Amino acid sequence: MTVHFPFQNSYSALPDSFFARVAPTPVAAPRLIKLNRPLAVQLGLDPDMLETPEGAEILAGKTVPDGADPIAMAYAGHQFGQFVPQLGDGRAILLGEVIDRDGVRRDIQLKGSGPTPFSRRGDGRAALGPVLREYIVSEAMYALGIPTTRSLAAVVTGEHVIRETALPGAVLTRVAASHIRVGTFQFFAVRRDTDAIRRLADHVIARHYPELLGTERPYHALLAGVVARQAELVARWLLVGFIHGVMNTDNSSISGETIDYGPCAFMDAYNPAQVFSSIDEMGRYAYANQPRIALWNLTRLAECLLPLFGEEQEKVVEQAQDILGAFPETFSKAYQAGLRKKVGLFTERDGDEALIQDLLDAMAKNQADFTLTFRRLGDAAGDPAADDARAEFMDPAAFDEWARRWRERLAAEPQSAAERQTAMNAVNPLFIPRNHRVEAVIQAAVNDDNYALFEELVKVLAKPYEDQPDYAAYADPPLPDQRVLQTFCGT
Repeated sequence: MTVHFPFQNSYSALPDSFFARVAPTPVAAPRLIKLNRPLAVQLGLDPDMLETPEGAEILAGKTVPDGADPIAMAYAGHQFGQFVPQLGDGRAILLGEVIDRDGVRRDIQLKGSGPTPFSRRGDGRAALGPVLREYIVSEAMYALGIPTTRSLAAVVTGEHVIRETALPGAVLTRVAASHIRVGTFQFFAVRRDTDAIRRLADHVIARHYPELLGTERPYHALLAGVVARQAELVARWLLVGFIHGVMNTDNSSISGETIDYGPCAFMDAYNPAQVFSSIDEMGRYAYANQPRIALWNLTRLAECLLPLFGEEQEKVVEQAQDILGAFPETFSKAYQAGLRKKVGLFTERDGDEALIQDLLDAMAKNQADFTLTFRRLGDAAGDPAADDARAEFMDPAAFDEWARRWRERLAAEPQSAAERQTAMNAVNPLFIPRNHRVEAVIQAAVNDDNYALFEELVKVLAKPYEDQPDYAAYADPPLPDQRVLQTFCGT
């Protein structure tokens, strides 16, 4: 019996200019590290078969399964504001698409599967550390309820890749609603290929925005749909303290999923200017800059779609600007609604935004842990004597002053203390992928071929909102000597 993938490929049926056909490069001795069994079942795959040696060979790219049509997708992109007219999948190969148990079309892609025509002198491989980071963080984001690509499997290849030093090679099997990016549209826009832009837009509408089929102005509506999804996505990032780290246009998904977990990180102490990425020297993609950058990326998408809007340049530019103009309000509405829930407010009143901003300002000034402050506010809401949130502040008096006004505001809410605590705990996670924990996992795997910490961290992060007494230490922020100051892309 063999591993069967029920492929139903659509992207590879588009014109040849959209991709390059290329097979994964076989590896020496693939070994499965981790299979996401629930996701495999959701995709209509047999997890038992995927855990066999044959399954490991497929997940490493050594064997191509029947029905696959392997391609590397073409795209361009602005990288840190500088436009590159040709990027493309330099170390990823899309095996094909399956229809999952909910009827949703999903890409199955191998990341680290060897060179492609877009590799630009790279080896097309991935090191073990970045593969583990993406597996951990993408699955944590899924458990947090944030739209994201998923990780189906991680495999070590039995080979080394050369970065600053020799490192174990690995392949990640990534699952996405699609891998179409803002940069995919830019690839054709820079070539003035309006027919390809229209073909791509029609494909995106059919796949991600089918409610727009047959509407009077589908391309205007497409831009509006992407704007709304991106605004809401970035709001959700900020609400859990997530920093993408490399929000280039080629890392901006048209489907509205979080994609391309490179030097990503979650904040410990709240700092709006926080940057972890080693390559973001100017702080372009800092935590608080993410909404502004998302709108900048969407403006690049709008530029690509202008030829589909009509021929009167001044008129279509005005139309695009009107659509983009919805971003700030959509983002603010989602962000402020999320913040109100995080502090236990379920009605909206004048002064709420200022009250919450005062808390954030005090957190920044006092280096309060972002995740634990909000989680422990839930305890304080349930029990006025609970003072764990207060302990997060270097100057506890700063919290006391704010908490007095907060409790006055809570008194105007109809919920009981127990109801409020339950609701707050449902939106304020206790467990996030702490950077020092992720680094400890990577070091154990790379240096000792030990995956016990990896398995345990993945297990804990699968239930981020639940109290897990046996794993309480995973909620702790790093000690001073454990702090991770920089994260790395790994390419």
